[in-house]
Amino acid sequence: MAKNSKSMVPEAREALNKFKMEAASEVGVNLKNGYNGDLTSKQAGSVGGQMVKKMIKSYEDNMK
Repeated sequence: MAKNSKSMVPEAREALNKFKMEAASEVGVNLKNGYNGDLTSKQAGSVGGQMVKKMIKSYEDNMK
């Protein structure tokens, strides 16, 4: 996780981790708790991309 994650509110960290695990599951990437350095760049990028897509969709849905 990012260096500044230590200053994150524990509840926010938990929610973000849950969100990341859901996004990973949706794109077929098997994340485990803790270190995931064995992922390829493609796998890690697909998880991040899915997270961004979900955030944008949520924002757009809330604008309506």
